[in-house]
Amino acid sequence: MTTRISELHAEICRTLGSAARIDILNALRDGEKTVGELTEALGLRQANISQHLAVLRQRRVVATRKEGTNIYYRVSNPKIIQACELMRQVLLEQLKEGEVLTKLATRKR
Repeated sequence: MTTRISELHAEICRTLGSAARIDILNALRDGEKTVGELTEALGLRQANISQHLAVLRQRRVVATRKEGTNIYYRVSNPKIIQACELMRQVLLEQLKEGEVLTKLATRKR
């Protein structure tokens, strides 16, 4: 069972291994949006966003709802946003630590 969970974890990490997909998830954090709304918000081509959404949907990271001719995308589980936010906090801490080390190194010269 542990191996299977590790494999699934790795697959999700690969799925989220795209800056565009992270940006899409951040755009969806406050609620559902259509491809057109995501295109406008992110400044990416509609075809590009559609491709990324297809990957996210296949991995069940996002879910959809159809209303008339529009398809609305949303994050399938709020814990995905929480996980991304934790990673962002770790990265910000690492950047700050790097800045501190750089300042210390330049003072010693």
